[in-house]
Amino acid sequence: MQRTIEVKHLSRVEKLRVMEAIWEDLSREDEEVESPGWHQEALQETERRHSERQEKIVDWQVAKKELRNRFE
Repeated sequence: MQRTIEVKHLSRVEKLRVMEAIWEDLSREDEEVESPGWHQEALQETERRHSERQEKIVDWQVAKKELRNRFE
């Protein structure tokens, strides 16, 4: 039996609490979650570009601000 949760009726705080609870539950089972093959390839490609100085490291707070500005 599948139950659907109507998240649109939840407040922002309630949505975040639900999301955190789900994430906490999922992260307890991380050994059961298999990364897709493309993920390892993407990590290796990023590492290669970084070692060849084609990528720059950006602080996470700065990156979030830049992304928000770009997509707002």
